[in-house]
Amino acid sequence: MKNTYPVILTPDEPGYVVFIPDFNINTEGYTLTEAIEMARDAISLMGVDYEDRHKELPTPSKVNDIKKENTNDIVTLVDVDFDAYRRMLDNRTVKKNCTIPSWLNEKAEQAHINFSAVLQSALKERLNL
Repeated sequence: MKNTYPVILTPDEPGYVVFIPDFNINTEGYTLTEAIEMARDAISLMGVDYEDRHKELPTPSKVNDIKKENTNDIVTLVDVDFDAYRRMLDNRTVKKNCTIPSWLNEKAEQAHINFSAVLQSALKERLNL
């Protein structure tokens, strides 16, 4: 699931403090780019944790409803893809046993086909991933 959440970036030495109001959490980064990346990571991690605990994800606030504490604050949006983040976290391999006709096995081995790669590709295509 993809979504977009507002964040508040506050300049601080030596970078930025990031507040994510919808999750009531903070993170930080040395550069603006790093601060936004850290915000995306923090939101994604919180979202996966919420899902694992069967807790409803907060509805994103409207960016115009976010109030700045300081005139130097930057209010912006950060996009997240919770499904992609979960896949990144859980990229372990699982052994599966499948059965194919002997003649097909021989042809595939002669062609040096990687069975795991073909199965992964076919599953991703079938699941529209």
